[in-house]
Amino acid sequence: MLHAVAASILWGLFPLYFKLLKEIPSFDIVVHRLFWSCVFLVAVLAWRRQWSWLSEVARRPMVVAGFLLSALLLSGNWTLYVWAVNAGRIVDASLGYFMSPLMSVFIGYLVLKERMRPLQWVAVLLALGAVLWLTVANGSLPWISLLIALTFAFYGLLRKTAQLGALEGLSLETLLMLPLVLMVLGIDSLHDSNAFTHATTTAKVLLALSGPVTAVPLLLFAHGARRIPLSMLGLMQYISPTIQLLTGVLLYDEPFTGRRAIGFCVIWVALAVYSAEGLWRFMRARSEPAQPTTGGA
Repeated sequence: MLHAVAASILWGLFPLYFKLLKEIPSFDIVVHRLFWSCVFLVAVLAWRRQWSWLSEVARRPMVVAGFLLSALLLSGNWTLYVWAVNAGRIVDASLGYFMSPLMSVFIGYLVLKERMRPLQWVAVLLALGAVLWLTVANGSLPWISLLIALTFAFYGLLRKTAQLGALEGLSLETLLMLPLVLMVLGIDSLHDSNAFTHATTTAKVLLALSGPVTAVPLLLFAHGARRIPLSMLGLMQYISPTIQLLTGVLLYDEPFTGRRAIGFCVIWVALAVYSAEGLWRFMRARSEPAQPTTGGA
């Protein structure tokens, strides 16, 4: 649980980081995030001499395919998120991450057959109502928020069911994306359009640091995802969008009034219902006495 909370706090602070890279196109930022994350993770694996898992994974094509899919979902989520931050759409991105926990609950019900309790159904239906309200109020589907919520919820599902540990899984994701990343960087270099070579010194340092900055919270998230129920994992995740929302509204003056605020309030009610139900069940389980065990001679 603590790993999931720490990851959410770090993610919540990401807009502050990526705003410093506003001079770099969003797609280029993501390409460099993947490249420097791979460099960082390979260094960690080398330091720990933790390579034996690679030969085992190479003999399991279905595992490789699953991690390739999770890598593509993660890359898509990153690209949309970075674009939203630097396009002045932090509030829309935060709505996506507010919806993601409830999306995770529903996906857990559909795919993992995790039972949804009545109040969880209420929370999910409230979230659906909020999306419909925002669609009618804005005259269009909140596509940024929905895509961010869907990609991240499905990424959480794949990491929940992954057959590798946090470090190995994330390393495999970045290694699988490395050929594509190197191809993009090579083409950019040939056309003299490599964002890194033309960036300021500060931007170069920030791009290089994007590796550990990206990898650390993902490792924390993946570590937590494998050890707690998907529904509880979703509960931890709304820390991040709260920080993002406050950042967008208070620091960058993004609009947050009227009908948009009403839609967010409905999402918050849904999260409050979900959280209260989970806390009540947790306290109830803690208060129940342990069942005595019997043994034989």
